[in-house]
Amino acid sequence: MKRRWTAFKAVVSPDVYRCCGMAGGEAIMKLTRVRRWCGRYVGVASIGSAALLCLAPRASAQSFPFDSERILDAEPMSGSKKIPSLNIGQNGAAEIELWCNSVKAQLVVAGNTITIITGAMSTRRCPPDRVRADDDLLAALNQVTNWRMEDSALVFTGARTLRFRRQTN
Repeated sequence: MKRRWTAFKAVVSPDVYRCCGMAGGEAIMKLTRVRRWCGRYVGVASIGSAALLCLAPRASAQSFPFDSERILDAEPMSGSKKIPSLNIGQNGAAEIELWCNSVKAQLVVAGNTITIITGAMSTRRCPPDRVRADDDLLAALNQVTNWRMEDSALVFTGARTLRFRRQTN
């Protein structure tokens, strides 16, 4: 306390703190309170900013994979090698190849939520089991509400969970 008082007296003359209506001890007490307050809040602010910096790379890692081709993480149906695929354009326009038919769609992404708006399905001649599989997959895609990335796979969640992995040729 004595060292602080000496430092304070050297900087501020007795006339200054006398005109403010404070005794020398009161002025030092207010100075130390301000100093403690600043020290506490600077520490809290630095810890908070460090936490935000640690979270920032994770937020940027969750960007939606526009302009990519993905295939459904499923085995081909018997008698065929075809697996449904999703071709996403830069602006969210998508082309979805189902088990037999195809459909054009628009993907609307906001944060981790997604809405898939599908157009009319093509009219290829298909066996009944593939027509049912197309209808089921299209219904599941229309009910998707959220998305996330798991490793390199795009995962849609809704009534059903659908995983589309990166296409590697």
